[in-house]
Amino acid sequence: MAHYLDPLLRPSSIAVIGASASAGVGRRILETLLHGQYQGTLYALNPKYEDVLGVPCFPDLAALPEPVEHVVFAVSDHRIEPIFEEAVKTGVKAMTIMSMLYIENDMQPPLKDRLQRRVQETGVLVCGANGMGFYNFADRVTVGGFATRPNHIAGNVALISHSGSGMAGIMDSDERINFNLTVSAGQELSVGMHDYLDFALEMPTTEVVGLFMETVREPDLMIQAFKKATRKQIPIVVIKTGKTKRSAELTVSHSGALAGSDECYNAVFSKFGIQRVNDMNELADTLIMFAQPHSLAEGNLVTIHDSGGERQLILDLAADQEVDFAALNSETVAKLKEILDPGLPAVNPLDAWGRGLDDSDQIMADSLTTMLQDPNASMGAVVQDRGALSRIYPEYLEYMKQANDATGKPVFLVSNIQGTSSDNTVMESTARGLPILDGVYSFLAGVRCMHRYRDYLKLENNNPEPVATQAITKWQQSIEQGQLIGEHEALEMLADNGIATNQSYCVDNLKNAIQSANKLGYPVVLKTAVSGISHKSEVHGVHLNLNSEDELKGAYEDLEKRLGPEVLISPMIDNEGVEMILGMTTDPQFGPMIALGFGGVYAEVLKDVVTLMPPFSAQIAEQALSELKMKSLLDGYRGKEAVNVGSFCEMASQFSLFAIAMQNQICEIDVNPIILGKDICLGLDALMVVHEENQT
Repeated sequence: MAHYLDPLLRPSSIAVIGASASAGVGRRILETLLHGQYQGTLYALNPKYEDVLGVPCFPDLAALPEPVEHVVFAVSDHRIEPIFEEAVKTGVKAMTIMSMLYIENDMQPPLKDRLQRRVQETGVLVCGANGMGFYNFADRVTVGGFATRPNHIAGNVALISHSGSGMAGIMDSDERINFNLTVSAGQELSVGMHDYLDFALEMPTTEVVGLFMETVREPDLMIQAFKKATRKQIPIVVIKTGKTKRSAELTVSHSGALAGSDECYNAVFSKFGIQRVNDMNELADTLIMFAQPHSLAEGNLVTIHDSGGERQLILDLAADQEVDFAALNSETVAKLKEILDPGLPAVNPLDAWGRGLDDSDQIMADSLTTMLQDPNASMGAVVQDRGALSRIYPEYLEYMKQANDATGKPVFLVSNIQGTSSDNTVMESTARGLPILDGVYSFLAGVRCMHRYRDYLKLENNNPEPVATQAITKWQQSIEQGQLIGEHEALEMLADNGIATNQSYCVDNLKNAIQSANKLGYPVVLKTAVSGISHKSEVHGVHLNLNSEDELKGAYEDLEKRLGPEVLISPMIDNEGVEMILGMTTDPQFGPMIALGFGGVYAEVLKDVVTLMPPFSAQIAEQALSELKMKSLLDGYRGKEAVNVGSFCEMASQFSLFAIAMQNQICEIDVNPIILGKDICLGLDALMVVHEENQT
């Protein structure tokens, strides 16, 4: 099927500008195309030669016998501009530029900016600049200026990287992964990571995609690509740099784009089932695990060991990687007891090496098969060590094969430590669908990703959609007409849109305050409502638990004298519950983001919240709450009753719809605290900040 990137990644003809018979990038580009068995028409351009490596060579583009679709630059940056113009004039549709586009003592604007402007004006497709090219192994189009391993086989994994070394480091170093496409996106002069991702998702061979991401330059288009991956059920595994302030600064310097808020990136990844890993080892192992052919079952991990100490180690590492082990049922435990040597407990993870007699290997194989047959087992792993000189014990392969044959579930062989030598068995077994991995921690990252992606697919269709209502329209118009939004208006707006808040009156004199208190009934709360005071407690602008008219009078006179006459009066709510928070911020790249978690006066100190991209369902909100450090507070503690988590999750879902609907008028919202108990879920305070253009 045709794709708009075909002239770039599947061109019918290519000319290498600066091709050379001498050692250097001009020769390597041509060698790479020839080694990859490019099927289209190939030309070399260099006035010094009549042919290069057997490829017909011409002095320039005008001398070619026919127009070409794609040109690859292997010339100095000083020469690129005039050649670019010549290429556009001759009808070239796509280009690959690997150089930095930097000229010392250049004019202003600099070369990169000048060329990017022309790229945008002409609509030409460009891979790069400042990259390492691309390798479309599926279509035999390999455009790279750097040496790569010679034994690539077109496979089912795509890898797209802002870092050239991030691409090559995995593509060239790990023979266990067979790629259909790898791309070094570089500076993304015209073609971005989202474009390459869309192309990869349309390739019929793609079963998993890896991203080495520094930033997102086109958020809306990237999200469209993520949605396509979800529809096609193709998992995406990502390294995202820029977690720390210093890393983000380096990302800006290297790529010329904002790195963005890491919490917001996590929210986007969570929204679309993108699995995030921490380093290149985790990325490589996770890609291998997703690429193997066996379907993940329900349940969790089972592992078998020949060491008690290494079994204990994997438990510690699994806790760090948030991986759960399968709870074996009573039938499985009974079978294991019959198989194991005396004295070995029938538990998962399992140390099955007992007396070391002649039947020990069969005991190991039967034990793994038995555990993997348990309905609570999703996948299995033999976690042991390599032999001398890093060789693979053939018996381990038999354990895997027997268990996989019996169940059809994924099975992995994982070494506790990376060896210094190689064993062809690693590639051979992995190619047969029984992967061999080195390093427990990176393997567990893959387990986490596979389980979370499986569970994500079950949740995806439950997301609500925003609906325009009269209440939304009313408040949109009010804000656009310049209405000030104080706490009273904020609480009223939330209540109008299905988010339960405490009743309140806004008054500016003592008489009306007393009348309002009589309507509400004592005890009441009195808070300053003077414009410009966002955090009332910091200016002692709140009086709680006022039980009489005299107490109300004293509190009002205090606030009027210090801060001004405008006050908000509300019922005093018994906060025998847990204080929660809902908040909305506006990310400059991705728009509204929702924070939910534990609130109250300690919200900023504890920061036990999770960020989600709206809209989302109550089910997603509940899953997010399970990740909080203090989640046990919700279940009841020290004799207290469990709170109604479901009511808060429904509120959070409704709040996410409200935030989407009001995103053009409001840029920040805090609903804090929200009192959550067994029979109550009520927002007590609210702060809203309207967009600057709506402020008067």
